[in-house]
Amino acid sequence: MNVAAPKCAHAAHPRRDVLGTDVSVISRDGAMALLAENIAARRFMPVTFLNAHNANVAVADARFREALPGFLVLADGIGVDIASRMLYGEPFPDNLNGTDFVPQFFRQQKEKLTVALLGARRENALAAAEKLSEQAPQHEFVFLHDGYFEARDEEAILARLRALKPHVLLVAMGVPRQELWIADHIGPEHCTVPIAVGALLDFLSGAVPRAPLWVRRLRLEWLFRLGLEPRRLWRRYVVGNPVFLLRVLRQKFLGRRGRV
Repeated sequence: MNVAAPKCAHAAHPRRDVLGTDVSVISRDGAMALLAENIAARRFMPVTFLNAHNANVAVADARFREALPGFLVLADGIGVDIASRMLYGEPFPDNLNGTDFVPQFFRQQKEKLTVALLGARRENALAAAEKLSEQAPQHEFVFLHDGYFEARDEEAILARLRALKPHVLLVAMGVPRQELWIADHIGPEHCTVPIAVGALLDFLSGAVPRAPLWVRRLRLEWLFRLGLEPRRLWRRYVVGNPVFLLRVLRQKFLGRRGRV
């Protein structure tokens, strides 16, 4: 299936090119206000997050890279901050990692939202919906389907989305599958703001533990995750982080800087 970047509505604001992906230069409060504005107006706006790993994937995967212009791309993690300092002389305004940003957004929104959850394992997604309901009881959180579905299941999932038409759809399938699935299948007839959330539902369910707060404040959560799952994540971090920095250096000295 060919990926066509979905049309999205968002206010004009500066962006910075990080390895060929435009990342929005926006504060936490600004991003939350932007999401709330588009939800209230029912303007379709896919959202994703760029960290060092996702940037590496975008360099290697043309389909993923071509889909990203249809998303509001938010800065996630210390890697893209280092890149921003190297390329533009300053970091992004805030670290907008989805694991913290998305639950905080729901807690701050007072008007009732309908939120659908798609992805992860069924038990983790159900536990995540329950956790979100505890944190933000003003909203309705609806489990749609786990992430282990096949092509023959997609029409039923999309039909349910068209009937429900939630304000927000959380898609937790991992990078780049979640972004490509949104780009291929999701439009304004299905929801208003689809958000590619990676491992968020696993974190919320408790299936994957978060790093202690002091580790997160030091922006070393990636190191904590590597310690938990070294066999699965060593290539992403031990190999991927140096590759990311080398690519940023190449962009700085050989490539274009993009929009500032």
